[in-house]
Amino acid sequence: MEEPIIVSGAKVHNLKDISLEIPRGKVVVFTGVSGSGKSSLVFDTIYAEAQRQLIETFSAFSRRYMPKIPRPEVDAIRNLSPVIQIDQKRMGENRRSTVGTATEISTYLRLLYSRVGTPFIGPSFYFGFNNPEGMCHACGGLGTIIDVDLEKLLDLNKSMAEGGVRHPFYQPGNFYYKIYRASGMFDVDRPLKDFSKEEMDRLLYMEPVKIGEDKLGGVLNATMEGVVTGLKRRQKGKEDLTEREAKFYRETTCTACHGTRINDRARSVTINGKNIAELSAMELTDLYDFLEGVSGPVADPVLAPIRWRLRQLIDIGAGYLSLDRPVGTLSGGESQRVKMAKQLSCDLVSLIYVFDEPSVGLHPRDIHRVVEMLRRLRDRGNTILVVEHDPEVIGCADHIVDIGPGAGTNGGQVMFSGTVDALKQADSTTGHMFAARAKEKYTRRQPAGYIEVKDATLHNLDRISVKIPTGVLVAVTGVAGSGKSTLINDVFVAQHPEAVVVDQSPIGRHSRSNPATYAGAFDEIRKAFAAANGVEAGLFSFNSAGACPKCGGLGYIEVEMHFLDSVRMTCPECKGKRYTPAVLEMKYKGKSIADVLEMTVTDALGLFDQRKIRAKLAMLERVGLGYLTLGQPLSTLSGGEAQRIKLASELDLNGNIYVMDEPTTGLHMADVERLMGIMQSLVDAGNTVVVIEHNLDVIKQADWVIDMGPEGGKRGGQVIAEGTPEEVARVAGSYTGAFLKDLLIT
Repeated sequence: MEEPIIVSGAKVHNLKDISLEIPRGKVVVFTGVSGSGKSSLVFDTIYAEAQRQLIETFSAFSRRYMPKIPRPEVDAIRNLSPVIQIDQKRMGENRRSTVGTATEISTYLRLLYSRVGTPFIGPSFYFGFNNPEGMCHACGGLGTIIDVDLEKLLDLNKSMAEGGVRHPFYQPGNFYYKIYRASGMFDVDRPLKDFSKEEMDRLLYMEPVKIGEDKLGGVLNATMEGVVTGLKRRQKGKEDLTEREAKFYRETTCTACHGTRINDRARSVTINGKNIAELSAMELTDLYDFLEGVSGPVADPVLAPIRWRLRQLIDIGAGYLSLDRPVGTLSGGESQRVKMAKQLSCDLVSLIYVFDEPSVGLHPRDIHRVVEMLRRLRDRGNTILVVEHDPEVIGCADHIVDIGPGAGTNGGQVMFSGTVDALKQADSTTGHMFAARAKEKYTRRQPAGYIEVKDATLHNLDRISVKIPTGVLVAVTGVAGSGKSTLINDVFVAQHPEAVVVDQSPIGRHSRSNPATYAGAFDEIRKAFAAANGVEAGLFSFNSAGACPKCGGLGYIEVEMHFLDSVRMTCPECKGKRYTPAVLEMKYKGKSIADVLEMTVTDALGLFDQRKIRAKLAMLERVGLGYLTLGQPLSTLSGGEAQRIKLASELDLNGNIYVMDEPTTGLHMADVERLMGIMQSLVDAGNTVVVIEHNLDVIKQADWVIDMGPEGGKRGGQVIAEGTPEEVARVAGSYTGAFLKDLLIT
């Protein structure tokens, strides 16, 4: 029997000097309420120390050119192995990266076409959209053309002086606007709709011309060009748009390659009548079936790794994806499953794998597939550490570690360590919730009316019509890829733009945004510090004069490691405090501004008396985010946390219709009950709440269920069942109904 991993004296974040033994060669699930410290233990302690020790094995010469990674706050961790982290981070935003390139299936597929495709045209790179020999030169291998959207760019009812050109470069007072005004070529006070065609063409498409000193008051010489001409010039050579630029452009399918990314020569080669672009656009299940009909002494060695990788992706519940799907469009759960499938082709053993909620985004029917994959990794001699809330995953673990009892400062302790059977008898929040799962009977609200969606055909929707009841809690369910998000987020919301949409899209792309700034509490906190110290409030912004000059107020310096994950090193000057020493000397009730940013929302509520601050922080606590620290970067929040922080900002609105996309992501069973209370109170106040969900604890408490399916992708897009949970439970073809049957008294 292998020696266990021994953690002694872990004190990272809220961990309270904990020590425990973790069995090796097992699937070990770490659970506990949100914010209890399980991620701090698994990712910020065990994974971080393994990464540090790995770098220490490099030669002294190599380490001279590498950052010194600080040791986590832990006395010791013994019996560690190299650790592979498989998290929910998106796999990048680069439009050239697809499911096929990320899994290397496209690499083998290009090789296959170069060897057995007809007609024969040469090497494999002739089929690559990232290679000049294979790419469509009209779109550069992207499949789409980015062009300026004049409707978004111009407000024809306004003059240039009134901001008729919406792009910030051309707003009144800015440099380019001043050039246009000084040139004398345009009447900047005349509405754009009154421009002649010749004037409008000159404004938009004029080639660069020099404007001399006589025009600009002798200040400088400048070049003036049309607005569209200038925007295209600055965008040339860039494949991705910034968030600011994207709103003024539109993306259209390339007419030369019809979105396939490759040129005519590459598309001319076929295998069994299909070219490589057609295979890349197939759902993975269809591609697997198609390749079953391809064989031969030349093809078979290339087909083997393709079939292996496809099988793993299909088995993990990602069979509805296609190879040409850009990785930037994958959800966090889909990204994680692609990474998981890729790891099964790794032949290294005795590794430690750490997973962050691998069940995210999966219907209960498919969770067993995740469990089987975890077990296969374990059976190859690896140790699997899983941070998870899903009862089925917890129930299939070899060993469970329950962290608690509460969140933030109220957590950080090992409440239980042992087997599933022992957990059911344990005196912990997870133990109580796990043992209490029994059939229940619910009273359902009656709909106040219905909103009808007719003949929806977007994506995989198969001309479906459905009535969505109002004044009740509606759960839209179905396996991954079945069409539920398309039906609600794309069709229903488009028809009802007044709906308050609370989804899992990121709410902050950089580390300067945090819960305090997003909730609007930080401005008031800075005012409180300013009043207590008799200085300007701006001094307490980590974006201005009070910021540490070394790190610019970030608190860390990021070092690109290239062959490993990037490393963030605590700023050596401010020690991670973000501010100058002078600012840190200024206190409010004995706390510095850095101390406040390190406080949890719950703890901060106990510090501040100001009504505005308390109101904004109370909203965060109400949605179960009291464990977040005020200064935690929004870019580090999970999709579920991002959604709940948005929900906190919308709770005081009378939205009438609320749409939520898997709001229980990242929530412990106890936290789900808390969120259910919020959703039920919204309905009781007269609102309609439509929630897209896989969580059975939410679905069983809904007043109405719309179940999509039967499968994902083109095999989905139909309404399989609709009605109360009890009625759906009686529908034979409903996967959701089959699971509800075990939870309800019908």
